Amino acid sequence: MLTAAKKVSQVAAHTGIAFSLMYVMTGSVVFGGLAAVLEPVVNVLLLPFHERAWHQLRSRAVAARARYAALAGEKISQTLMHATVAFLMLWWATGSMAMGGLAAVLEPILNVIALPYHDRLWDKLQLRMAPAGAAAAA
Repeated sequence: MLTAAKKVSQVAAHTGIAFSLMYVMTGSVVFGGLAAVLEPVVNVLLLPFHERAWHQLRSRAVAARARYAALAGEKISQTLMHATVAFLMLWWATGSMAMGGLAAVLEPILNVIALPYHDRLWDKLQLRMAPAGAAAAA
């Protein structure tokens, strides 16, 4: 149950970052809300195709070094995909490639900065709840 709540919270944090960035950049609640809905949906729709392709590439890697290289390539590729979606969303919303480029740079950076703090808070919550759960089971 706690894992599901953490995932929902991650989605909410990601959506909040997308909304806030788009609102600050455009001054429009409508564009902010649209980006907060569309950007994650587009990423969620593209991610299974991305993961499937990289799973096939990783399965061909035999040596440990090749597996690590494939994993690094997957993460870089996933970041580029995410930045491309952010770029396209703001370019579409504003008609400005400069604004799209700024969003493509800022949105992933903000997520990389904010989400580890989010995860640490959830890790602390899990640790706090673990003794209570263990005592109840005993």
